Amino acid sequence: MSAGAGARHGDGAAAGEPHPGVEELLLGGGRAYTRQEVAGRAGVGPERTRQIWRALGFAAVDDHARVFTDADAEALRAGERLIAAGLITEESETMMARALGHHLSRLAEWQVHALWTWAGRDPARPVDSAALLEHAAVLLPELELLQRHVWRRHLAAYAGRALAEADAPGGAGEAHESGDVRERAIGFTDMVGYTRMTRGLDSAALGRVLDRFETLTGDVVAEGRGRVVKTIGDEVLYVCESAASAAEIALELTTRAETEPGLPRLRTGLAHGPVLSRFGDVYGPAVNIAARLTAVARPDTVLVNTELAGELAGDPAYSLKVLRPVSVRGYSRLRPVLLRRGRSAG
Repeated sequence: MSAGAGARHGDGAAAGEPHPGVEELLLGGGRAYTRQEVAGRAGVGPERTRQIWRALGFAAVDDHARVFTDADAEALRAGERLIAAGLITEESETMMARALGHHLSRLAEWQVHALWTWAGRDPARPVDSAALLEHAAVLLPELELLQRHVWRRHLAAYAGRALAEADAPGGAGEAHESGDVRERAIGFTDMVGYTRMTRGLDSAALGRVLDRFETLTGDVVAEGRGRVVKTIGDEVLYVCESAASAAEIALELTTRAETEPGLPRLRTGLAHGPVLSRFGDVYGPAVNIAARLTAVARPDTVLVNTELAGELAGDPAYSLKVLRPVSVRGYSRLRPVLLRRGRSAG
């Protein structure tokens, strides 16, 4: 379903009102239907449309306001077809809508920002709304092609791994409608002294630090066959299928960050255990423990939980040193293990 709220613009478009031409360009038509009307066209109840609209993250709208489009109706019908096919249920459709809204809203925000930056690259020339829409119309098919290709590449990668795991001895992990649970390694890496550092930076310099951090972590995690789950300011959360992969990523991040000018020192916490993967995010005690270990780790160090240390025990590539228990939120006696390169590591 389409977005239904906007910001106030200099040309007089009020908050909540479509900018002239935007919805025609992006949705193939303007707002035409009330909630009752779009529900009738899609064959779903009005309360169901309200539930999905909220899950997608759009602002609440009056039931009698004409804010919905033909594209909204078709999206609702697509959801109903997936339910009829048995692929999803009404409950999981709402969860899917929430995940899509969360991830795609961030992508849309960045894309609009990029277009707006392009339009305002000449401070001496005011932004021409007509020229901006014309430019967007040319670029929109390119953005859609790129997004569709990347999505399909990720889909192929995940599907390939899932089929390989299903064929392997023991099969895949426990799967259910809200996600799957399996033994995984979780890593948190953050920049030490980030808050203090940012006090002396302007927005451009801060952006460069964040870009460098995200590039470094993204590259190393990808090279190590892990997956970045999300970046939260000065911290990145990633997941790996094996403890060894997570260990290699963490140690490599520490090594590379030491040679990065202008990038603060890093610290990492790793944990191994059952992890629930749900709509692109991860949950479970291992996630919490990795975060707690990161908070108590010193700069340029990697701390792991005893379960992950057990997975690495006996491997000469790693050195493991059990430290004294620490008291952190949720865990009164969490025992960290310091991870280093082993003497045999080349």
